[in-house]
Amino acid sequence: MSKPQDDAPRVLVTGGAGYVGSHACKALKAAGFVPVTYDSLIRGHRELVLYGPFEGGDIRDESRLAGVLARHSPVAIMHFAALAYVSESVAEPWLYYDNNVVGTLTLIEAARKAGIQAFIFSSTCATYGTPAHKPISEDEPQAPINPYGRAKLAAEFALRDIGDACGLRSVMLRYFNACGADPSGEIGELHDPEPHLIPRVLMAAAGEIDAIDVFGTDYPTADGTAVRDYIHVCDLADAHVSALRYLQGGGRTTALNLGTGRGHSVREVIEAARRATGRNIAVRYGARRAGDPATLVAEASRARVTLGFVPRWLDIEATIASAWEWRARGGLAARQNRSI
Repeated sequence: MSKPQDDAPRVLVTGGAGYVGSHACKALKAAGFVPVTYDSLIRGHRELVLYGPFEGGDIRDESRLAGVLARHSPVAIMHFAALAYVSESVAEPWLYYDNNVVGTLTLIEAARKAGIQAFIFSSTCATYGTPAHKPISEDEPQAPINPYGRAKLAAEFALRDIGDACGLRSVMLRYFNACGADPSGEIGELHDPEPHLIPRVLMAAAGEIDAIDVFGTDYPTADGTAVRDYIHVCDLADAHVSALRYLQGGGRTTALNLGTGRGHSVREVIEAARRATGRNIAVRYGARRAGDPATLVAEASRARVTLGFVPRWLDIEATIASAWEWRARGGLAARQNRSI
């Protein structure tokens, strides 16, 4: 890791040792910023902190945050530090309201006291719940159907209300399905447990699980399986840098969808993974899961107009191949065996 330039503007990246956060840190460094990772490492990985200083801490610890903000004087905050498993949020909702709501409120208060005026928030399409319209625009009513989505929506309201009162401007980025890995193989997706479709398909391709489970084959879609909008994590990272530039240029508080505008069914993802890996992938079919919408695809033109953001990774096979390459290089095990 190269030494950060002392005169470069710093950005506090909460959750910077996680999946999207670590990719954002790399994009920030490439854009001339110094990313300061702030992470409890409860679910993050120290080995993914490669692009700037590391500060250990919990987002609910206001005194620790105040010290870090005073030491680094960041020009902005990027907030990724959140619990993000829908099923866990249903089983243990108190964890989600504590970390994702109380933690975000604590971080906002620390930012307010430090005089920070730019805040980029990692939100989610889960705030829309089961949308009535396709594709989903930012004008779709937000009616989340699980504690994860409700906690993220509560944080969005807090950013708007507190920002209006104190001058903190924010961009709330509502992701669709983050996927892929940095093509250099330096960083990638690491979750335990791993609930997401593409990494689980690759686990099946690698023989780490015996089959990929497909939940529902009777949806009103072209092949009967659920359709989702898969956006590459490097595109997400670039969008965060664009959001920072937007706020630095005086941009007002806004919420934007981040997706490709293209949907791929579960069956299409599995077939693309077979081509990308050259492996057979066993499939096990089951019933639909409660609360899973048939189709979730972004109407993402507002991000293009507001940020100039245009996704570069539009080939789902190439996206899956980038994640497969990360796994082929050993993922975290390879990182742990290198001198960082």
